[in-house]
Amino acid sequence: MTAASAPPPGGNKIPATLIPGDGIGPEIVDAVVLVLAALGAPFEWDLQQGGMAGIAAGGDPLPDATLASIRRTRLALKGPLTTPVGGGFRSVNVRLREEFQLFANLRPAKTLVPGGRFDNIDLILVRENLEGLYVAFEHYIPIGDDPQAVGISSGVNTRAGSRRIVRYAFEHAVKLGRRKVTLVHKANVLKALTGVFLEAGRLIAEEYKGRIECDERIVDACAMQLVLNPWQFDVIVTTNLFGDILSDEIAGLVGGLGAAPGANIGEKAAIFEAVHGSAPDIAGRGIANPTALLLAAGLMLDHVGLTGQAHHLRKAIDDVLNRDNVRTGDLGGKASTSDYARAIVQRLSSGV
Repeated sequence: MTAASAPPPGGNKIPATLIPGDGIGPEIVDAVVLVLAALGAPFEWDLQQGGMAGIAAGGDPLPDATLASIRRTRLALKGPLTTPVGGGFRSVNVRLREEFQLFANLRPAKTLVPGGRFDNIDLILVRENLEGLYVAFEHYIPIGDDPQAVGISSGVNTRAGSRRIVRYAFEHAVKLGRRKVTLVHKANVLKALTGVFLEAGRLIAEEYKGRIECDERIVDACAMQLVLNPWQFDVIVTTNLFGDILSDEIAGLVGGLGAAPGANIGEKAAIFEAVHGSAPDIAGRGIANPTALLLAAGLMLDHVGLTGQAHHLRKAIDDVLNRDNVRTGDLGGKASTSDYARAIVQRLSSGV
């Protein structure tokens, strides 16, 4: 736990920014706030807007007030945000990561409902969040009367950034008692762009020799092996684009993005989220699964040192899904969003 995230003295609530977001965002955020209240309401929320709600409120999907709030609290929980198509708006998520230098994207995946094709999955993917092809140095070259005949994008990986993300992955593995870190790259082809990452990773791995095992995979081989034998992996660390793709594949091993939480970590701020999108097609119907955002709230509790509450939250989710068999439609059940949240509250309140 960093000084920036430590609870204030005297048992006071921890200031945090809350961004409901778009689509199903407000529904699942309400469910999470209800559940956290049953854990003693550890956070003092500063409600702010983003995405399409931000545009409706002030013409910007990432309003100044929202940025100011996160600068103050250095901690945020957000629902899914929609970036408008066209109009010159950049990805809201990318802007947040750049604004607060959230260099590490943490995406754990663990089996929630046993008995599927892939069982006993317990993986952590650590994705570099600021470099790679997501720096979006892009332009077109015109040919003849076609102004966009050629599209060019440049990726950027720095040695310093690569060392930082790999060290974070190893330190996270040590903290959680993990056994192995796998460096995922494409240095056989992208010799400069991902070669820098691989070389830096190997150097950092030497510092942990004897404590944490390290191996390497080319990204396409890793993608195949994740569906053939995912149990060989423990902690995976990789560059931005590869991490984006592999994390969604890994989410598929545990039931999809509805079970996938995400944490964006920097030295001065941390933002927690569900990995899935805003799902406007089911917004307002009360059927959205809030599990991913609940698990993100668990990561948020871990981050601020409230590991006991995080454990109780995860246990309550497990009990509701597997002992009470209360599940939303995407998990084969009939519970509404609010039914599911109330069942978790009941578990937390009973202490069973």
